[in-house]
Amino acid sequence: MKTPDISTAFTAEDLQSLQTTVARFARQAIAPHVSAWEEAGEIDRSLYTQAASLGLLGLGYPEHLGGTPAPWSARNAMSQSLARYGGSGGVMASLFSLNIGLPPVMAHGSTELQAEVVPPVLRGESIAALAITEPGGGSDVASLRTTAVADGTDYVIDGEKIFITSGLRADWITLAVRTDPASKGASGISMVAVPGNTPGISRTRLHKMGWHSSDTAHLRFDKVRVPQRLRIGDEGAGFKMIMGNFNGERLAMSAMALGFAQACFDEALSWSRQRQTFGVALIDRQVIRHKMMDMQMRISSTQAWVDAVTRQADADQCGAAWVAEVCLLKNHATQTMQFCADAAVQILGGMGFMRGTVSERIYREVKVMMIGGGAEEIMKELAAKQLGI
Repeated sequence: MKTPDISTAFTAEDLQSLQTTVARFARQAIAPHVSAWEEAGEIDRSLYTQAASLGLLGLGYPEHLGGTPAPWSARNAMSQSLARYGGSGGVMASLFSLNIGLPPVMAHGSTELQAEVVPPVLRGESIAALAITEPGGGSDVASLRTTAVADGTDYVIDGEKIFITSGLRADWITLAVRTDPASKGASGISMVAVPGNTPGISRTRLHKMGWHSSDTAHLRFDKVRVPQRLRIGDEGAGFKMIMGNFNGERLAMSAMALGFAQACFDEALSWSRQRQTFGVALIDRQVIRHKMMDMQMRISSTQAWVDAVTRQADADQCGAAWVAEVCLLKNHATQTMQFCADAAVQILGGMGFMRGTVSERIYREVKVMMIGGGAEEIMKELAAKQLGI
């Protein structure tokens, strides 16, 4: 989670300009196409290069690799704005799968590996994915069974991964493997960057409740041979890398969940101003105004919490108490998203049940946000341990 001291390089005006640019991009390049992408089961590949041309894919990455160094305040502002004005978690999951696939490479990979993997991804020419979860494994990372057995200067990989975002199209797969088959716990786990075109990889599309525009896959590795030079960091250090990677993912998901809650609020407010019942606009009815304020109350508290935890991240105040805050924030933000999606669908009535409305789509996407990156129950338990409870 450690970031360079670059927060002062982004002024309030810079952040506002970034949010304006992102909102325009979301309204013009994403929102009009989401329904079609949902039907197709994937976003148009050109969206990656469009986002890259605006510098969005490279935000938070070093200049020498084609990125733009940025504090968490800027990255979260981008995520929140894209969620609010794009209104699709599936689009964001696919478009920004690099932000879970690349951090281990950036934090622990060799200079040569970074130069090989990162620049084409930031240009939108390649897609990066993270593959940790296994069938039957869930949040129990220490029990993973995919193996990478050394054979000369190569690893030979066998195993399966499931629920992998961008799994169907990933050009680089940051893969968690067990390099010490004798070890059954957290030790013996390593990370390897696997080229997506390596022989022996098979991919199966998974059909989901939500995130229809995100290609999600079950991956199988059958005697997949990769050079050991593609290992990320030290052999056996993978578990700590994975745990550290989760903190950034959970903070980003909190900002996204906040943006989706705001998207539901925006649609519900617009609808309640237009929709009339018995000659009166919905917004003129006290019960609707109170629902809107219940939504706003949760949005405001989540915004304040996201801002506070983000400031701590940018100040590198990322100790045990901060990790606990991130876990609890993720729960709070996704619960805010859930509440607002439910309230918005209720306000929209029959239209809220129809495909094509933002609130209906977000309603279907709530659960993956509450489970992905660490389920609510895991977040509570981890927070309690970090706080010594």
